Formats: sequence, C-alpha cells, structure tokens
Amino acid sequence: MDLVLATTNPDKQKELLALLEDVGYRIYTRDAFPDAPVIEEDRASCEANARKKALALAQHTGCLALADDTGLEVEVLGGRPGALAARYAGENATYEANWRKLLDDLRGVPRSQRIARFRTVVAVADPTVPAGPIVETVEGVLDGWIAETPSGRHGFGYDPIFVVPELGKTLAELTLEEKNRVSHRARALSKAKALLQAKMDTCRISGRSAAR
Repeated sequence: MDLVLATTNPDKQKELLALLEDVGYRIYTRDAFPDAPVIEEDRASCEANARKKALALAQHTGCLALADDTGLEVEVLGGRPGALAARYAGENATYEANWRKLLDDLRGVPRSQRIARFRTVVAVADPTVPAGPIVETVEGVLDGWIAETPSGRHGFGYDPIFVVPELGKTLAELTLEEKNRVSHRARALSKAKALLQAKMDTCRISGRSAAR
C-alpha cells in the first residue's frame, strides 16, 4: 500500500504527510526518487498542473502518485494570481516577494473589496489500470480576504496575509494542527482520501526509504 507525493516543497510535504497520517498507505516523497524527471508547473490551471505532476511521477515509479496545486484568486484582481501564485513576483520568487507584490497590487483597496479564495486541486494518478493510467481530481476551497499587513509566523506562501473570516486570524497565526482543520488543502485531501481508500493494495515499493 504505497503512495508517492509529487512535490519537492518541504513545507507542502509537511502538511501533506500530516493530513495523510491516517490514510493507511506507506508514503514516499519525490525525494526518494532522485532520478524522477523535473516537472514544470506550466499549465494555465491548478487542475492541469496537478494532473501533469501526478501522471508523470506515477508513470516513472509505476505506483500511485498524489500531486496538488494551489491557486490564490483575488476577486478585485480578476482572479489573479490564480495558478501563477507561486511565481507571482517572478520565477523562483520567495514567499515574501510574492505576498508583498500582492499587497502592492491591493494598495488602497478597501477591506470590503479584498475578497479572496484559496483553491487546491489534488490529483491521484494510478498507472496500474490495464487500460492505461487514469488520473482523478478533487478540489478544496477556502474563502477569506487579504489583510493589509502580514501577521503570524507559521505556514508558508501567502499564509501571513490570508485571513480566515470565522477565526479572525491569518493562516500564519494558526498552528499546523489548526490550519489542517480548516485549510483548502485539508478540504481537498479529505476528498482524496476516499479515492485512495478505493485503491488499496494496487502497488508496493521496495528499495526506497518511506517518509513515514
């Protein structure tokens, strides 16, 4: 019962491993496969990026692969940065550079117009199907708004400026456990678990070190 996570982002790996703790799979990160191809997130949507990453790793490893891609949609900006959230300030931009650019773009915009949502798409690719690899996707959404200044020291990405209305806090002000109870990624993973439960025993990996 093996599953490979198609991400090299250590922050994302930490959240995914915590969220999948009870899924019943032996989980490997992409780091266990240094010969795996580098997958560019060059698609126009989060779903397309997630599907591409999951399928490529599933085909490389011959086992189930799970990938996610997250976008941040700000209404007043016409949905930007969207699927380009990780590269909003340019290729290889830091987390801080991205959220500072977003704050600059929203300078002078009143609280009532700073509505935003995180959208995470999770793709599960199964290369063991006789008819050929299949990829299934689910998504999770978290509505909120963009603060005028950053707050909090947890999380990553845009967490310091994304406010969860019902909590009155940014995601970065939440512990990992608190965030994983409400986040967009947690909502998507709760749906993905149903897909994984239906695919138990499809593959086993040998000769690699599992993440847990």
